[in-house]
Amino acid sequence: MTVNLHDKYKVLQQNLKDMGSVAVAFSSGVDSTFLLKAALEALGSDNVIAVTASSCSFPGRELKEAKEFCEKNGVRHIICKSEELDIDGFRQNPKNRCYLCKHELFEKIWDIARQNGMNAVAEGSNMDDNGDYRPGLIAVKELGVSSPLRQAELYKEEIRELSKEMGLPTWDKQSFACLSSRFVYGETISEKKLGMVDKAEQLLLDMGFHQVRVRIHGNIARIEVLPDEISKIVEEENRTRIANQLKEYGFDYVTLDLLGYRTGSMNETLDEKEKEIK
Repeated sequence: MTVNLHDKYKVLQQNLKDMGSVAVAFSSGVDSTFLLKAALEALGSDNVIAVTASSCSFPGRELKEAKEFCEKNGVRHIICKSEELDIDGFRQNPKNRCYLCKHELFEKIWDIARQNGMNAVAEGSNMDDNGDYRPGLIAVKELGVSSPLRQAELYKEEIRELSKEMGLPTWDKQSFACLSSRFVYGETISEKKLGMVDKAEQLLLDMGFHQVRVRIHGNIARIEVLPDEISKIVEEENRTRIANQLKEYGFDYVTLDLLGYRTGSMNETLDEKEKEIK
């Protein structure tokens, strides 16, 4: 751990202490797990709660990991039902889909925070999130939700390094975003297709691929894996197994993105004007 990281962590700890008490939006991912652990160290378990949203766009494996982490670390854990598909306009997958979801979600988390006597709500975005189209961060700002990792100017790789030093099991966990982010803008999001994506990604993870996305375009699956794992996925045995299995899940065609995994690849078709939140 470098001196710079020590300094950033001290800033993070002080910012959390200044809150007095906090409800952490907890998805069991790399960032929110690190934030939750830091909050526990700064404030103690009496002044921290973890809130996890359960919906059809949140895989069961992630909810299970969230429960296990909180049980192991003695965190008060509240699971709230937050079904994005019930939000007006969400199913149509507009370009501000993430804004609609986050606004509704953080309103619920604020209610839970107040009911449990928490002074603040915090979420786990980091400095890398400043460089992509993230309409959800507009909702974060509007609702007065804190972003302690960004305030401490922590980047993803630094969070992974600190997490490893702290012995967190998520230090090398794959990056994750809700399954709705796999849909091309304007395509209707349905429970059935969310299930198809979830099963397809779980298959790839079970086969040992480390960072995966299965983007959905109609009934076409566009698979993204790390560039150095592309050769593995096109091996005949793997290629045949994946294609056959995804067709069983409901896809008509199975394709591989030759550029490999990258965050926000669905945003590559948007121009700057389209990224403005109305």
